[in-house]
Amino acid sequence: MYHAKLEKELRCPLEYGLDLFGGKWKSRVICVLSAKAPLRYSALRSEMVNITDAVLAATLKELSAKGIVQRVSYDEIPPRVEYSLTEKGQSVVPILQSICQWSGVYYKEAPENALAQCAKCDYRSGAR
Repeated sequence: MYHAKLEKELRCPLEYGLDLFGGKWKSRVICVLSAKAPLRYSALRSEMVNITDAVLAATLKELSAKGIVQRVSYDEIPPRVEYSLTEKGQSVVPILQSICQWSGVYYKEAPENALAQCAKCDYRSGAR
């Protein structure tokens, strides 16, 4: 996994939050886990749209390291690993829902072009 040579300088709490759940895939993983956790890797992968295994694995590892996602490994044969949101991860969900609702007001999309991932997590309607 890539490690920056210099420590990232965070100037305000917003930058911390955006670093924690910003980017293309982190919010989507949080979205799916908030609706359907716990999930095994393969089930989570099938819920995601257009993500590679390497990117999903790296995203889960990063979210786990930051205390957003919990990884539970069961001592079974075959091995079983499940992912779910931690309390810290669950606390991010209302924030992401608010961002999605705000975006729905200002992002104009035709009904026939509905975003597949948004339909899975239902952030736009605020339902949970």
